[in-house]
Amino acid sequence: MINVLLGISTRIISNSYLNVFQKILTQGGTKSSVVNFYTYLGLSVLSLFLIPCISLNISLELLINFIFMGLLGALGNYYIIKALSIGELSALAPINSYKPIVAMVIAFIYLQEIPSFLSLFGICLIIIGTFILHSSKINTNSKAVFYRILALIFSGTEAVFIKKIIILTNIPTSFVLWALSGLLFSSIFPIIAKHNFKLPNIKYLGYLIISVGVMQYSTNYVFSKINVSYALALFQLSTLLSLFLGVNIFHEKNVLRKMIASIIMILGAGIIILC
Repeated sequence: MINVLLGISTRIISNSYLNVFQKILTQGGTKSSVVNFYTYLGLSVLSLFLIPCISLNISLELLINFIFMGLLGALGNYYIIKALSIGELSALAPINSYKPIVAMVIAFIYLQEIPSFLSLFGICLIIIGTFILHSSKINTNSKAVFYRILALIFSGTEAVFIKKIIILTNIPTSFVLWALSGLLFSSIFPIIAKHNFKLPNIKYLGYLIISVGVMQYSTNYVFSKINVSYALALFQLSTLLSLFLGVNIFHEKNVLRKMIASIIMILGAGIIILC
């Protein structure tokens, strides 16, 4: 249990900071598709260190999950970066709270993971917090919100295929396959859009790659221990940290309402923990 909580904490911190680095890179003029590509490229290089730990039995089932994981992951990460490039970090972070609902539906169908009543109540609190956040008193970029919703749909669905890959292999192997599949599909976006592959700011790109690597490995570990929808709900505790970072780094406003919404969502996540 302690290891799971440590994994959740690691994921929460790394996820919040990687969003900061994504926003900084796009504010520097780098296209979202290019940031997305170089992120997966760097992660694929890092994954080479895990090759001695790989346990791989190639099958049609593994290949299908590999393709869906890569496509959904590349799309999800692209739209997250796209949303952050035009929207506020502190306002967009709580939208991700819908991700457990997407994952719950897909996981119920694909993995036969059945949620409890109390867990459903906890997720409902998370949704209520999101509604409070996006009341009419907060001016949120509608296009950024749309991109963030697309991102959570893609990444929420991707989580189910990641869990399936973990079941079929192991945690190190799932990370390597995740990085390579993401690289495969993320390389297509800048080519189609005819974006320049100019290398972004090396320092922040390095921070981003390390943060994403830590985030994904800890995510895979938690997925191996508990239901996907529960894990994704608990990850929403990163909202408060994103709020703090958005206010202090990017000088974002409407702190009180965002704080109230975030606390309600954390209560929802707490109920899921107690379950």
